[in-house]
Amino acid sequence: MPESRAGSTTVFGMPVDPVTMDDAVARCREALDSRTPFTVGVLNAAKTVNLRRDSALRESLLGCDLLLADGQAVVWAGNLLGCPLPERVTGIDLFTALLECADAEGRSVYLLGARRQVLDTLVLTLTAQYPGLRVAGHHHGYFDVLECADIVRDIRGSGADMLFIGMPSPHKENFLRRWEEELGVPLRHGVGGSFDVLAGVTKRAPEQWQRMGMEWAYRLLQEPRRMWRRYLDTNTRFLALTLAELVRPTPPYERTGRGEPRGRPTLREHHG
Repeated sequence: MPESRAGSTTVFGMPVDPVTMDDAVARCREALDSRTPFTVGVLNAAKTVNLRRDSALRESLLGCDLLLADGQAVVWAGNLLGCPLPERVTGIDLFTALLECADAEGRSVYLLGARRQVLDTLVLTLTAQYPGLRVAGHHHGYFDVLECADIVRDIRGSGADMLFIGMPSPHKENFLRRWEEELGVPLRHGVGGSFDVLAGVTKRAPEQWQRMGMEWAYRLLQEPRRMWRRYLDTNTRFLALTLAELVRPTPPYERTGRGEPRGRPTLREHHG
């Protein structure tokens, strides 16, 4: 079984960490205790497809200290390809687990992303649900690229233990890559549309749908006009890619330092 980073296994050329949720939380807590910069990334079917043509996204994911199988399809494909992954570890579930840690241990968080109203609701929700947690700072996700340096200074000055970025891909990954040296926050985790879910703006698929790997279908039912073409294209490409991997596995990608991160998300790119 090929390996490209210590403890990881190569799936579709990417160094995915074969860990459980408990393992992932333990790794994050080690980074928090030592104040060591630690970036968490997640891989699903859409990113698996997109990173092959988006070098900036690929570079950003390769730079993560922990890369998790967020999509059930990635777990199934890994098992089929001889790269077994113990379980799916979703970005939103890890987000929730880390919020619980922050609550129990009195740690602080910085929240970056979502619309201003959603973010305000999220802050109120988290402070009520996790009274031991401290929100060290927050900023909405619709900012101009010229504002990035000021936002990074605010994040660094907040002294937060954890940074959660609720922006779509590839924006959250590329933001973390571009500013990884300046953030000054030990734990960084891009959580996509999780802010909307925890703020009660959107609904997550029921557990049975999640276990079947059908969260995409649940979201499609909620937004059929906007999502049908995206999922048709992504799912078809992912299936074809998996079949191709059976014949000729992709060699491990290596970080090259090339590929320029893209700009900020637009209002039409709300979920990640």
